[in-house]
Amino acid sequence: MDRSAQLIARPAEPAVVYDPPRTRRSLHVRAARVLEDNWTGRSTVPSHSLYPHQWSWDSAFIAIGLRHLSPLRAQTELETLLDAQWGDGRVPHIVFNPSVPLDAYFPSPDFWRSSTAGSTAGAPRTVQTSGIVQPPVHALAAWLVHRADPGLSRARGFLARMYPRLAAWHRYLLHRRDLGGGSLASVVHPWEQGMDNSPCWDAPLSRITPAPARTFRRADLDHGAAEDRPTDLDYGRYVRLAADYRDRGYRDGPGAGRGVDGGEFAVEDPAFNALLIASEHALARIARELGASGTARQARAERLTAALVERLWDPAAEMFLCRDVRGEEGRGGAGRGGALIPERSVSGLIPLLLPGLPREITTALVRTLSGPHFGLGDTTRLVPSYDLLGEAFDPHRYWRGPAWFNTSWLVERGLRTHGERARADALRATALELAESTDFAEYVDPYAGEACGATGFSWTAALALDLLHSDTADTGHTTDTARPAGTTDTARPAGTTDTARPTDTARPTDTAATADTTDTEVTAEAEVTTVTAVKGGDRG
Repeated sequence: MDRSAQLIARPAEPAVVYDPPRTRRSLHVRAARVLEDNWTGRSTVPSHSLYPHQWSWDSAFIAIGLRHLSPLRAQTELETLLDAQWGDGRVPHIVFNPSVPLDAYFPSPDFWRSSTAGSTAGAPRTVQTSGIVQPPVHALAAWLVHRADPGLSRARGFLARMYPRLAAWHRYLLHRRDLGGGSLASVVHPWEQGMDNSPCWDAPLSRITPAPARTFRRADLDHGAAEDRPTDLDYGRYVRLAADYRDRGYRDGPGAGRGVDGGEFAVEDPAFNALLIASEHALARIARELGASGTARQARAERLTAALVERLWDPAAEMFLCRDVRGEEGRGGAGRGGALIPERSVSGLIPLLLPGLPREITTALVRTLSGPHFGLGDTTRLVPSYDLLGEAFDPHRYWRGPAWFNTSWLVERGLRTHGERARADALRATALELAESTDFAEYVDPYAGEACGATGFSWTAALALDLLHSDTADTGHTTDTARPAGTTDTARPAGTTDTARPTDTARPTDTAATADTTDTEVTAEAEVTTVTAVKGGDRG
């Protein structure tokens, strides 16, 4: 019987290695029950009623929580997702369950047509997926899952199998999605960034002609009030963007179709790129665990951090902003590939995760987090998804104001990374309290903490588990810089040789995912403490 099933089936009595303190046993068991109920046998759905398939960054967050219940199931979660990876390296944002009726969710597999429209890009033939992506939290999740039970991970060859797939995923983002020419990855659809209807997308989306309402049916409105979800106009634009991308064969870069580098929507987002950088740090640790030496991937993470600051930091706003790569010249945009979008969202706080940020930037981010625009610790209980003072703020409409557990989890980790322990402890305590009192709600009103959206939501339960364990001996959130000088990785089996080292022969064979010679030359100076991502109201 799986560990999470055992927790539910028997009385709470003997403590085991993954159990939290007894005082948190009830929350622990309830969270475990949510993940058990949403388990399909190979992966975990976010919510059976609203999201009945496997979502990419959801699975990463879910694995981070599952590692405290069953490291084997956590490994399986990530393996199932990456089994659906495309030949060009992309990890699709949805892996469809063929047993779910087509009309249960839109856009359904017959909209994406991945095996035919994506054939040139190497879409798998045996499983149906979407053709867009979500934030790259996966390498960080894989590293944390490995740390939960290194013996099991090594015995199964978990990291050795994950590494080439994760490296190909990062190559896709860094090479195919550098649409602004500044080394950062662009998203080509709001659903890719995860914060589906954020006001940050309003200006870029205004250029998109919406698909006629008669061409699609919104299954999401069967499960919630229209006033809490994206408008029909926005949804029509989402459908148009996705259909255009599909009809271009899911091609990216020069020659892909409309625009200089493809479609009409391309945005460099701070959270998406911060998570990519965090996962670069994690990939460096994975390479080191597999016997690789070197600093190439660590150096890449540092270069990307510098690019993030150069292109997306706004000193006046005291936070990171999105850049509209297709937009006209604007504030900070002249000659730099589009304009910064003057909207403050939680996305601009997520880079707090990164250990390499200049001190003056982290200080400004903390000031913005606790100031009037986000009000954490003053007027809000969890981190709101959008500027409290913004004209588009709405405390209940998805990413236009409500607080989400995954973004608050990321901010908590970022605060802890930069020594803001008291603020991190307060945010952790509130997140645990609200996860329990709302029955693991999808998101909450940022002021009152009232439940919104679905309950029994998988990543809320999973991240509550992770927060419960964050004060135990090994959370996976320590950093290399905190390790005593000269110490070694004592958990590594004695006598490990370079035969465990990642090689080109272990990589995907598709020519679009050809090995990068620097991928095996990396170590991380600092292990990133968190993972991100976010989920949206429609999520594609």
